[in-house]
Amino acid sequence: MLIRSGGAGDAEAIAELHAASWRSAYAGIMPDDYLSGPLEADRAALWRERLTGAVTPGLFVAEDAATLLGFVYLVPTADGRVLLDNLHARPERRGNGIGGSLLERGLGWAAAEIPGRPVYLEVLRDNTAAISFYERRGGRRTDARIGQFEAGFELPEYEYTWDPAASA
Repeated sequence: MLIRSGGAGDAEAIAELHAASWRSAYAGIMPDDYLSGPLEADRAALWRERLTGAVTPGLFVAEDAATLLGFVYLVPTADGRVLLDNLHARPERRGNGIGGSLLERGLGWAAAEIPGRPVYLEVLRDNTAAISFYERRGGRRTDARIGQFEAGFELPEYEYTWDPAASA
């Protein structure tokens, strides 16, 4: 498995994987009509917009030969932290170390490029597999709230944080 910086040329594959990951992880959590409806178009538009340059800092993709296995995307926020906005592995390849390797790469990038800032993410409360994954890798729950989705629904979520020393 190779992990490399991602860019505009990865937008289509990332959008496809993002939609497949949500369909798998969020079945029974997110509204079925969203997961089976506009999800693909929403993810495609999101990644086309995000990946306008050749290389996007904070985006790393894992691949094996010509197959995208997973990706992680981090972005600094106005409050002085770093948002780990996306971490996804191909659903049929979960449990093979892809997510852990991508998380490690993302936390390492944040520690080197934006030192001294905590890294956080938001995870749906009912996504117990992801919560367990983050807790095993040192994330600690720092908040609970209701997440607002552009598609017009709300779901309870938790925030998990890695302190700067844990990210180094």
